[in-house]
Amino acid sequence: MDLPYDEKQDIERSSSYVKKDSGNVRVTATEVDDALRQTIGQAPGEPITPEAALKLRRKIDRHLLPLMMILYWVQFMDKTTLGNSAILGIRTDAHLNANHNWLGTIFYIAYLVFEYPQNLALQRFPVGKWMSINITCWGIALAFHAACKNFGGLMACRIILGICEGSITAGFMITTSMFYTRAEQSLRVGYWFLMNGTAQIISGFLSFGVLHIETHGFAPWQWFFIITGAITLATAAAYFMWFPDSPATAWFLTLEERAMAIERIKVNQTGVENKVWKKDQFIEALTDYKTWLFALFSCLGTIPNSLTNQRSIIINSFGFSTLQTTLLACVDGVVEIITIYTGVLLASKWKDGRGYVAALYFIPNILGSVLMNTLPWSNQIGLLFSLWITGVGTTGFVLSLGWLTAVVAGHTKRITVQAIMLSAYCVGNLVGPQMWQEKYKPRNRVPWAIPKVITACYVLCPLTLLTLRFLLARENQKRDAEPREEDTGDAYIEQVLQDGTRIEQKIDKAFLDMTDIQNRAFRYVL
Repeated sequence: MDLPYDEKQDIERSSSYVKKDSGNVRVTATEVDDALRQTIGQAPGEPITPEAALKLRRKIDRHLLPLMMILYWVQFMDKTTLGNSAILGIRTDAHLNANHNWLGTIFYIAYLVFEYPQNLALQRFPVGKWMSINITCWGIALAFHAACKNFGGLMACRIILGICEGSITAGFMITTSMFYTRAEQSLRVGYWFLMNGTAQIISGFLSFGVLHIETHGFAPWQWFFIITGAITLATAAAYFMWFPDSPATAWFLTLEERAMAIERIKVNQTGVENKVWKKDQFIEALTDYKTWLFALFSCLGTIPNSLTNQRSIIINSFGFSTLQTTLLACVDGVVEIITIYTGVLLASKWKDGRGYVAALYFIPNILGSVLMNTLPWSNQIGLLFSLWITGVGTTGFVLSLGWLTAVVAGHTKRITVQAIMLSAYCVGNLVGPQMWQEKYKPRNRVPWAIPKVITACYVLCPLTLLTLRFLLARENQKRDAEPREEDTGDAYIEQVLQDGTRIEQKIDKAFLDMTDIQNRAFRYVL
């Protein structure tokens, strides 16, 4: 006799709960990957050939990556509008002084407070639709910067930006893990993250362009916000129409291709998505050393990120004109594009080299920060070069995003670890802007100097990554030495057909939403 389905009871069960029956394993709906349940029976009977998998991946790339790259360009351009507008006259028109730094800080306070709620929403609601709502809200807030003539108005707009932009990196990490294998993820994260560099280039030329707009009563910085706000709203419309929520519902895939896309990432041992929040996975995330090492790295790596809103001001302080500064700031973008691309490419080619590559790319940052503190102030070119190479270490952060999605399994656990890492990212960005005070200018020795903040962070970041790699490698060795678990049988989920017939559908255990600790067959990417 079939027992009535109790949804509340299912939700409260551990994600690793199984019911054994005659050597097989029967699982509840909440334990099975949502995307897999939507595509049961749609996959071809035979295994996917390498040729078919490659063709499918290229199709996913064509439809997914352009949208991700465009949005990451837009969100970074929007995030750095404060720095660009500083040399376009906003500080004078809006009566800003020392409180200019607080506009950078308040953005990350809002980001921090709403980061975990954003991750919960990304788990609960369709990813693409939720992001499009957030993009729309921040596009409106960005355009409204142009109407603000005081600190209070600008602060309100920055708070809305911080709340909404907190959904993007987390959403992209989830999407990348949905559509790509662990071996493919770092390169794809690199593709969309290097658009930060493109944003810096385009922002530089856009700033240069608005300086030449002569409109009575409308300042260049106001045009800058109107233009970037309009671009953001256009992107929001594109996301609502074309960005997929998961492989199971992707509009550009046929029913068979959707099932194949899910089957293709079975090797990840992480599934695609599960809409149910699970307390045991949440607790596991809080007690896992990986969570806090990723968080420590994120915080240390983003304290120097306060340079984002200071670069134009620093370059201008070297003695360059406003027009020269807007163009020279574009070089930061070129450096970031080249280093991120080479870094993720090297990490994808170097077996078990992700941690080593990420650590290696912090060496130029250490050199640049030392030179910024020791070169004569009259050496404009040397100082400019030193500032430019401090952008190389961004590659390490990019690799850490792909690394996290590859070494954390269990959907609730993953969104929790992501939220903690990105919250730590906010903490670093909260601390950073407060270093740049008028009393330290123009040399800014306190932020740059050893053993002061920036250089120390650049030294500690690679050490944190190497520690994480060592611990993961040791865990892999322990699991390799463990005796193989006896096969507990196949896993099955009960399905009800349209005519009311109940059948049991076989489910691969890779889609049971188990965490990386629960699944002893899971091996960590190094």
